[in-house]
Amino acid sequence: MEEMEEELKCPVCGSFYREPIILPCSHNICQACARNILVQTPESESPQSRRASGSGVSDYDYLDLDKMSLYSEADSGYGSYGGFASAPTTPCQKSPNGVRVFPPAMPPPATHLSPALASVPRNSCITCPQCHRSLILDDRGLRGFPKNRVLEGVIDRYQQSKAAALKCQLCEKAPKEATVMCEQCDVFYCDPCRLRCHPPRGPLAKHRLVPPAQGRVSRRLSPRKVSTCTDHELENHSMYCVQCKMPVCYQCLEEGKHSSHEVKALGAMWKLHKSQLSQALNGLSDRAKEAKEFLVQLRNMVQQIQNSVEFEACLVAQCDALIDALNRRKAQLLARVNKEHEHKLKVVRDQISHCTVKLRQTTGLMEYCLEVIKENDPSGFLQISDALIRRVHLTEDQWGKGTLTPRMTTDFDLSLDNSPLLQSIHQLDFVQMKTSSPVPATPILQLEECCTHNNSATLSWKQPPLSTVPAEGYILELDDGNGGQFREVYVGKETMCTVDGLHFNSTYNARIKAFNKTGVSQYSKTLVLQTSEVAWFAFDPGSAHSDIIFSNDNLTVTCSSYDDRVVLGKTGFSKGVHYWELTVDRYDNHPDPAFGVARNNVMKDVMLGKDDKAWAMYVDNNRSWFMHNNSHTNRTEGGITKGATIGVLLDLNRKTLTFFINDEQQGPIAFENVEGLFFPAVSLNRNVQVTLHTGLPVPDCYSSRASIA
Repeated sequence: MEEMEEELKCPVCGSFYREPIILPCSHNICQACARNILVQTPESESPQSRRASGSGVSDYDYLDLDKMSLYSEADSGYGSYGGFASAPTTPCQKSPNGVRVFPPAMPPPATHLSPALASVPRNSCITCPQCHRSLILDDRGLRGFPKNRVLEGVIDRYQQSKAAALKCQLCEKAPKEATVMCEQCDVFYCDPCRLRCHPPRGPLAKHRLVPPAQGRVSRRLSPRKVSTCTDHELENHSMYCVQCKMPVCYQCLEEGKHSSHEVKALGAMWKLHKSQLSQALNGLSDRAKEAKEFLVQLRNMVQQIQNSVEFEACLVAQCDALIDALNRRKAQLLARVNKEHEHKLKVVRDQISHCTVKLRQTTGLMEYCLEVIKENDPSGFLQISDALIRRVHLTEDQWGKGTLTPRMTTDFDLSLDNSPLLQSIHQLDFVQMKTSSPVPATPILQLEECCTHNNSATLSWKQPPLSTVPAEGYILELDDGNGGQFREVYVGKETMCTVDGLHFNSTYNARIKAFNKTGVSQYSKTLVLQTSEVAWFAFDPGSAHSDIIFSNDNLTVTCSSYDDRVVLGKTGFSKGVHYWELTVDRYDNHPDPAFGVARNNVMKDVMLGKDDKAWAMYVDNNRSWFMHNNSHTNRTEGGITKGATIGVLLDLNRKTLTFFINDEQQGPIAFENVEGLFFPAVSLNRNVQVTLHTGLPVPDCYSSRASIA
């Protein structure tokens, strides 16, 4: 429980959270601390002015949104990490936890409201003290943020578990230890105060007195306030919005922004997310158990390394036998042994320190999650469950990559050859010794072999020609394609690596370093790589239904079945604007093929759009419909025949999907608020054959409308 304490403390004041609220980035902050770090922004950056100009993006506007990293885990090929909006240039200060905090721009005006409900200054901005992500508040101010009642409950239990013996609440000077608690009065009494203030007669005779510990439990189990909607403060949460991943009330569903969203029962989603968090904790618990065993192994290694006295004594005895001439050499040999000894201890102790800190953090997170699971507030739990699940998976991943492997052995492997004659004493040396080798030389990138293709990058490197220190492996790092931090994308012995799933039309920086048991080399020179501006891809036989027939280098597909079958493109998209076309090579008996995008786990044996993993337009010879999750919308006149061209435009900057038939837009924008990783997709039967055309520019009509907007 003690290791969980850091999870329960505000990053601003350093104390336990008081009335915590949840910021959009999933971090928490005291409501009073949130008011203290508000700053005012220029009028032109206010939500009102942005909505008036048509550039607002949500209820809370993030500063410098165009500079935010939209780097996606599925699209990157090696994990996601975000860069956040830059904060206003306001002098900052350090909180007790060491994070950056912005002071208030102006003192709040006098008000008769309570501090928690007092209005905030116009155009106020708040910066998360943990991730430094900034946003501008709307008219609701801090009341627009949901309260984290689950965190409050965990803190209450934690503080009660740490509290000393319960004291009498009626003693005037030094409170005595309480002996009973009255459930009706909700007061703890010592024996003298009970006799004086709560005599067992009259109306008080019917009151129920219980031991203090039982009274503490009954207090803890008393019903907590029900979480209410931030948009409709008088309404309780009753459903869960799957798209927005948040609890909502019935008014949000009838008249709010969630009216067209998919919703599910609050209790069902509460149980589902509790199950997911519990499953994630099982994996992390195994890692923590391995870490504890690994720490025991490291401590035993320290004892073995420290118990090297026998080896030193043997060396001293041999050296003393060689009399005066040997004594001078003996000192040099002992110095080398001690150097190896200290180096081994330093490496192992450093690893112990690093592993101990990481284990403490892991254990704290586990205890916090277990306490959260005990909470009985579904809406409060669902407000933080997604963030906790991601943290648990991320922490589990951080235990990989050789973290639980010793970096040093306990063996010295030294043997002394005392056979040479006295005249050879000056050349005396160890026959065999594991010396502390230097780190490898800096690798050299082979520019002639480094290249990019589509959204993939291939890099090649080698050791310098005159290098004498072998490298055990290499670490390749790339940034996020937007000037963000570097992340490891490859660790191994190979000298060539291809990284797939990068963003199109993006500039990446790459660097490489070598390592051995001693340490790591310096980084190589940074190589700048530019991915393709447009996407070139074909259909993917590996993920398609078995009835799909491929030809023309996987650019042309048809089907052997009369039922609809799905085939996906090889390349996925999560950022940028992408356009591709499909020409109808054969069209018999008026079938209705479907075109669009899908997740990689879409159902392959039904028409595209029948499940919630695909967004599609299906069309026959007269008309078309849009379909997602088996919901048909926007019937539009105009069909296809042999030789027709269907265009698919996926604009992930605007989060829209639009369709074209013969260079004319078919109906309105088909789908909005599409985000994540999408693959081009088609469903057809044996009556249809289509050919894919990629690497195409965006249609001129759409480009002109986008520039006007």
